[in-house]
Amino acid sequence: MQILELTLQTNNIIETEKFYCQTIGLEKAYQTEESISFFLGTSKLIFESIESETSPKYHFAFNIPINKMEEAINWTSRRIGLIPLADNSFVTHFENWKAEAIYFFDNNQNILEFICRSDLNNFVYSMFSNDTILNINEIGIVTDKPLEIAKEIIEKTNTTFFSKGPTREDFVAVGTDNGLFAISSQKEIGIQHKKKQKNKP
Repeated sequence: MQILELTLQTNNIIETEKFYCQTIGLEKAYQTEESISFFLGTSKLIFESIESETSPKYHFAFNIPINKMEEAINWTSRRIGLIPLADNSFVTHFENWKAEAIYFFDNNQNILEFICRSDLNNFVYSMFSNDTILNINEIGIVTDKPLEIAKEIIEKTNTTFFSKGPTREDFVAVGTDNGLFAISSQKEIGIQHKKKQKNKP
C-alpha cells in the first residue's frame, strides 16, 4: 500500500506554510486561501484551513532511506529539535517491524516521525536533506473500535492487515512497509505514552 495523498486540518495555515516550506524545505504543490499542499517524495501532504482556537492533533510518519538515520537526527536537530526519550536518546527501535524512528513536532504540535524500514532496502548515497524524504509512510487513527475500523478499511481498499502485526482489539496496523494505517484506541495511546516516558520499546 502507498499513501499518495494525506489531507489534514490546521487553524493556522500561514505558520503551517512557514514550517513546511522554510523549516523542512518542502516544495509547494499549490496554495489557496483555504488550503496548502506540499510535495513529499512520491506523496502529497495537504493542509486545509479551519476556524478553531486549536488545530486537530495528528501523528504521521515520513519514510527515509535505511542508511540515513544518523544524518536525519543531525539535520532535524539543527532545524526543529527532536522529542527525547527518558534516557535522553532519540531513536525508537521496532524489532518486529525491523524499523527505527525519531520524532519531532510541527507548528501545530502534530507528532511527526522519520522512519527507516530495513526490509525496504532503499539505501542511497546522497546526503540527507528534504529531498531525501521518500513518502508519507504512516498515519495514525484514534478510535474506540480499532479492529472494527481496520476491517472496514480492508473491505473498502482491498488492502490487508500488516503482516508484521499486531492485530489486537486496542491496536492494529493495516497496509505494508510502504504505507500503513496505525489504528489505536485512546486507552492504548495513553499506555504507550507512559511507556515512552520510561523507555521506548
